[in-house]
Amino acid sequence: MSDYRIKGETGEWEVVIGLEVHAQITTNAKLFSSAATAFGAEPNTQVSLVDAAMPGMLPVPNRECIRQAVRTGMAIEAQINRWSRFDRKNYFYADLPQGYQISQLYHPLVGEGAITVEADEKAGIPEPKVIGVERIHVEQDAGKLMHDQHPTMSYVDLNRSGVALMEIVSKPDMRSPAEAGAYVRKLRAILRYVGSCDGNMEEGSMRADVNVSVRRPGDEFGTRTETKNVNSVRFVMAVIEGEAKRQVELIESGGTVVQETRLYDPDRNETRSMRSKEDAHDYRYFPDPDLLPLELDDDFLVECRESLPELPDAKRDRYLALGISPYNADVLTAEVEAARWFDTLLDAGAKPVAAANWVTSELFGALNRMGRDLTDSPVSPQQAAELLGLVADGTISGTIAKQVFEKMLESGGGAAEIVERDGLKQTSDTGAIEAEIAKILAANADKVEQYKGGKEALFGFFVGQTMKAMQGKANPQVVNELLKKALG
Repeated sequence: MSDYRIKGETGEWEVVIGLEVHAQITTNAKLFSSAATAFGAEPNTQVSLVDAAMPGMLPVPNRECIRQAVRTGMAIEAQINRWSRFDRKNYFYADLPQGYQISQLYHPLVGEGAITVEADEKAGIPEPKVIGVERIHVEQDAGKLMHDQHPTMSYVDLNRSGVALMEIVSKPDMRSPAEAGAYVRKLRAILRYVGSCDGNMEEGSMRADVNVSVRRPGDEFGTRTETKNVNSVRFVMAVIEGEAKRQVELIESGGTVVQETRLYDPDRNETRSMRSKEDAHDYRYFPDPDLLPLELDDDFLVECRESLPELPDAKRDRYLALGISPYNADVLTAEVEAARWFDTLLDAGAKPVAAANWVTSELFGALNRMGRDLTDSPVSPQQAAELLGLVADGTISGTIAKQVFEKMLESGGGAAEIVERDGLKQTSDTGAIEAEIAKILAANADKVEQYKGGKEALFGFFVGQTMKAMQGKANPQVVNELLKKALG
């Protein structure tokens, strides 16, 4: 249970949060037409007669959109409704050419499910938390108004009109900005693993409507506001914190929270009122007469389930079973690209624990320094496995491995080739190592006496001096053994 509270002048308040996440379904065509969905196209170049609501044009459901929504529901272990129906949500806006949006209110495709967020003490999530998902329904997106094309007029771009969306509606189970942020990150990871949405919030293919209310701990729910189209995890958390404080200050000053729709201004880090919040009856929902109900058969459901990949929680459990630390398992499963890269590394023969430590420290550190991500890594999983294998079999030391890795990043060459070319093989030649140890002990007689007098921490000094004298090529295990022998 989160202990997040808003401290007001009259005591503590609890924040209650629910999220409606709109995720663009990954398909080449729109929900009810064959128009393209690629991001960044010139305005009004991806618009069919159906999208523009030309008279007589009838919608035809895109099977792949339904399939991806069902697979998403299965990924969160939700109820899949074999019978569902599309409804018309009636409202007028310039970017909605039909005068209504085709959505699902009464009979959604996917029913109740749940998403578990992991414990994160630093973020204020002391234990794993299960957050309920009320429903996932499929609907079409609206177009977009463009206000910066003319000094006195706004233009309409219908490229997004008719694009397929999943609206993933959570239950009001979150109690802190950290929980909401963790929920969005986990949901985005699941969508990316499944392949049903690319999760690119900066491109608008995933965005959240943030519902916030406040109450005294244990009281009934308060009046909520809804902040629309929030397009980053950081902004979702900022909206919750700011809106909760605003509501507390309003109530404590004698005011009343109004059920309304608000917009977030990231430059000022504040929300502002947009319009009063409508209820479902205000939209005059009714079944769409142009669309038959959706009826899912057994073969379709079996195909959807069998197509699911290993999901984040299952992958994390598998990594933990391999001995990988919880922290590394979390890092490696947070993004599907990292998990796939790591799995390829394991398939190439790398030892799990050593590989996880190396990827989360050396590789990620280098890529961050270079401003790259895993999809653009100069070193492949197979090359990384070769490097780690040279460390595991004693060909090179961990110190030398760092040097070899830097050379691999520069040239893209293989580890074994670089080690051979530059003469970097680790030596276990006891004669050569003993000779260097003898020199070091002779040059540091005072420290030898201190060590023998009980200052055992000096052992690390002798190891370091020996490795330096051997240019990092000495086998550390052999160095330790010979030093212990020489020091008595």
